Amino acid sequence: MPEGHTVHRLARALDGLFGGRTLAVSSPQGRFAGGAALLDGRRVVAVEAWGKQLFCAFAPAGAKGGDGADDVRWLRVHLGLYGAWTFAGDGSADVVHAIGAPRRRIGERETTPDLPAGDALAAEAGDWAPPAPRGAVRLRLVGAHAVADLTGPTACDVVTGREKAAVEARLGPDPIRADGGRGSPEASRAAFVDRVRRSRVTVGQQLMDQAAIAGVGNIYRAEALFRAGLDPLRPGRDVPGPVLAAIWDDLVVLMRDGAATGAIVTTRPEHRVPDGVHGAGRRTRQNTDGTAGAVPADEAFYVYHRDGLPCRVCGAPVLTKELAGRNLFWCGVCQA
Repeated sequence: MPEGHTVHRLARALDGLFGGRTLAVSSPQGRFAGGAALLDGRRVVAVEAWGKQLFCAFAPAGAKGGDGADDVRWLRVHLGLYGAWTFAGDGSADVVHAIGAPRRRIGERETTPDLPAGDALAAEAGDWAPPAPRGAVRLRLVGAHAVADLTGPTACDVVTGREKAAVEARLGPDPIRADGGRGSPEASRAAFVDRVRRSRVTVGQQLMDQAAIAGVGNIYRAEALFRAGLDPLRPGRDVPGPVLAAIWDDLVVLMRDGAATGAIVTTRPEHRVPDGVHGAGRRTRQNTDGTAGAVPADEAFYVYHRDGLPCRVCGAPVLTKELAGRNLFWCGVCQA
């Protein structure tokens, strides 16, 4: 399942391709035909993310103003485990290739497709036509220069502004949003700390609870707890407030960096030893694989998918167990 930084990058990509433009919206698969009809021929006036939820606002094509225009309809999408967006363009702008599934991929794959030279000429002549849908496409967005296809989402529906606000009210603060979603960074940090400390549920479980903190997935959960030296099985109410506040502040930095680069990197420079020297590391794909100067994927994490390998700090074997249906990774020494 994509983590929050990926959904924020997706919102940025959709806004760059379609912001301010009138779209043709359809459901090639047919399962979203009613919702697509509500959006077809409307103009995109806002795209935003809150945690793992994506919201795209559509206003009547002739409406004045921005997302405050009358009769705005919001497309809400949650990719879940298997959802993905794929993109194609006419060559007039960089277009990401895909964002989302498969679930084992860490970052989105962001590459500009190799288009024949004639496609750019066709775009100038206004002759470009999007490729035919591939697979069970739930939703298709078509603009003058690009197309985006959505497949396999957990949620895809059209909501009112009031219904969107109700969804957001159920979510915890989002470290990537400028104000965290609670009006200010301080209020968002305090909301997270208070939520965790009001429960005896383990801190490891609560970091994956989208009502406690939005956008954190299995990778950021494992890595933030390691960086804090905190036992993931410790009850939330037993974790000191300053420790939780420091975890929030650390996630703000880590997740915003992920949103900026498309890769998750949590190791400090002095701890970046390739897992290959130990002989058993599982390679995790990153969006920046192959990019000059980028941190290699097998040096990017402290504990995630490193079970059985030596801890980068103390050398003890990294541990794993199932917690609430997800694999948990931690160091029993550094996080005692």
